[in-house]
Amino acid sequence: MSERIPIKNIYYMLCYAWDRLNEKDIILVDNTEGNNLLDLFARVMVNGLNYLIKRGLDRRYLCVNDDISFIRGKIDFNNSIKTLQWVNGRMSCEYDDLSHNVLHNQIIKTTIEQLIKHKGLSDELKDGLLNLYKYFRYIDTIKLNKKVFKEVQINRNNQYYDFLLKVCETIYDNLLIDENTGQSKFKEFERDPKQMAYLFENFVRNFYKRELKGCKVYRENINWDTDDDNTFNEYLPQMQTDISIETDSKKIIIDTKFYKDTFTYYMDSKKLISSNLYQIFAYIKNIEAKGGLNTNAEGILLYPMVNQQIDYDYLIQGHKIMIRTVDLNQEWRLIHKRLIDIIIDREN
Repeated sequence: MSERIPIKNIYYMLCYAWDRLNEKDIILVDNTEGNNLLDLFARVMVNGLNYLIKRGLDRRYLCVNDDISFIRGKIDFNNSIKTLQWVNGRMSCEYDDLSHNVLHNQIIKTTIEQLIKHKGLSDELKDGLLNLYKYFRYIDTIKLNKKVFKEVQINRNNQYYDFLLKVCETIYDNLLIDENTGQSKFKEFERDPKQMAYLFENFVRNFYKRELKGCKVYRENINWDTDDDNTFNEYLPQMQTDISIETDSKKIIIDTKFYKDTFTYYMDSKKLISSNLYQIFAYIKNIEAKGGLNTNAEGILLYPMVNQQIDYDYLIQGHKIMIRTVDLNQEWRLIHKRLIDIIIDREN
């Protein structure tokens, strides 16, 4: 892409990709200055936590072992005798205590600390985070890793945490901390092709799930249409679509590609990327064996726009294959319209 994607568009893409579109208005991204993603995430944390604190931080019963002057829960006689606590009129007890010191609050507190320490964060956002930090004073900080985020238990009563934890995980993935100096550097993931390819795919799929009414949108495994039940079929690579869409009259398979350019170049020749065409053609040819709408499935290769909008149509062995681009640098309503038109135009 010739320009950086505006942060408000990155934010909307993330909300779709995370399937948390209801929370996208947590901040007014149209009023967010600059193009600093870390400032954006910090602002989301500030606004989101203000809302969370008004609702009340989540808490659960935790097992506590403590030496106390009154009997509570279950007495630990062995430890009480070993430590001679009874001499001082105290006993070791094990009991359940309703506490805010749960994993999801620990993740949020640790993330707040990391953001506050980051030198590149604006003073306004640091002050906002420091003001929120006091509500977490009785909560432990922890060492973050990918496993920790997977261990959080989200339910109907605390589902609002899911959005903030996804923001925390994105910050963790991209905030590089020097363990010797404690200094941090934010790796802006819109410059990371792998992260952006993953985001682009999930954004487009969930966008169509929400915005295409009356259509079935999903990922789909496709078997190779071999001539026999060969025992060696297990060694064939798996084919899985990025997006499969079923309307009343059509089957459309979309393969998203997040590349810096839609073409390859050799001398004065400009060509579409052959491997992408082979991939989408393999999908629509092998899916014919399922019958029904699959017999005449259409394929779309969807790229972010680089220098010009592309609308190429081909008819290859009875199947329509389309090359489309979407400009991620334009106003969001135009992105919305473009993605809808790519599918709706196929129905007209």
